Amino acid sequence: MKISRKDKDSLNSLITINIERNDFKDKVENVLTDYRKKANIPGFRKGQVPMGMIKKKHETAVTADEVNKLLQQNLDQYLKDEKINILGNPLPLIPENLDWNAPELLFSFELGLSPEFEIKLAEKNKLTHYQITASDEMIDDQMNHYRKQFGKLIAHKNPKDGFEITAVIKNEAAQIETTQIFDLSQIKGKENLATLLKVTVGDEIKLKYKKLFKDESVALKILGVPVDKLKEIEGEISFAIKEINERVLAEVNQNFFDKIYVPNSVKSEKEMKSKITEGMEKQFEQQSDQKLLNDVTEYLVAKTKFDLPADFLKKWMKNSGEQTLSAEAAVEEYQRSEKGIRYQLIEGKIIADHDLKIKFEELKEFANQMVVKQMVQYGQAGLPNEELEGIVARIISNKDEARKLSDQLMSKKLLEFYKKNLSFKKKKLSFDAFVKEAYGQG
Repeated sequence: MKISRKDKDSLNSLITINIERNDFKDKVENVLTDYRKKANIPGFRKGQVPMGMIKKKHETAVTADEVNKLLQQNLDQYLKDEKINILGNPLPLIPENLDWNAPELLFSFELGLSPEFEIKLAEKNKLTHYQITASDEMIDDQMNHYRKQFGKLIAHKNPKDGFEITAVIKNEAAQIETTQIFDLSQIKGKENLATLLKVTVGDEIKLKYKKLFKDESVALKILGVPVDKLKEIEGEISFAIKEINERVLAEVNQNFFDKIYVPNSVKSEKEMKSKITEGMEKQFEQQSDQKLLNDVTEYLVAKTKFDLPADFLKKWMKNSGEQTLSAEAAVEEYQRSEKGIRYQLIEGKIIADHDLKIKFEELKEFANQMVVKQMVQYGQAGLPNEELEGIVARIISNKDEARKLSDQLMSKKLLEFYKKNLSFKKKKLSFDAFVKEAYGQG
């Protein structure tokens, strides 16, 4: 067997593999002999079918199978030995009128080569690293949330402003049936409010959907449906009243603090608001970091210039899926994928050049941290080490879970790397201002 390489240019190459009959003859004979032993053909005892008959029926298919195995094994090994970095997979050039009985067989493969390029990290750029702060309103809302959570409910016969009404809500046209909690402040219309003020537990009323709720967002929340479902609602909404409750907020005292935090770790409303602020801004860090990672990705793709074997990749995309794409569809797929391909190459080079590869012990420790964090969220802190290690081992042994964790850990490592090696403008702003500036919303 002979393998040769001819470069068309710096991004495209042609591999030619010359296979002689001696390279696969013995393997083909062994497979055919095995077929003969197992063949059941009328008129012949098992194992006594003439080899000529077996060859006539199976030799071409077996030869093709064994040759394909040889090609795959040797092509993969050649790429590895020669350290050839490719994009996509090798594309075979199908020979015309291939004679499987010829003494030599010649096969060619097109390769799309990974480009060589440099990444400039030291230069100044205009990227912004946001520090998102919690507003007084958000802190007060969270404080009230805790006071509601640890307060008490007092049942009432009829509703008043501020009381919570629990009802089974239905609309036949949109096939809605949901149990939700709402209050009078979310309803509009004098007649609607007057009707609700008279209800008691056990009553069922019907109100016209049109102009019933304060706004669309309230309707979505109370009805518990996606926005496109609102178009299907017709006629009346029925409310079967199950509960009417006054929620009395918990008093802000030491007993209240100790229900939320480690006993005696918070001793005043000011300290509690400080804790709330710290917790919120810790959560905001994740959103700020994700925005930074997205911006760095866009920046590196825009700043790092290199060519791709575009024609090869379009051809590969055309033929690599379960169904062959049209030429136009392949071009569209390439255009959708190009930025992702570029960033994968940039990311891969950064990982290789700066030794950011994930070691098993790092993955294990990361999985451990994730499990501990989740257990705390579910109120199961302080798991015994043996039990914790068992959970981590099960997660890492699952290929899909391990890959998901590896991706998360690599994003974390890359983010830390970017923070150390790229310069950023720092900007402090509220969450609402961040959403408006970063995503153009609000």
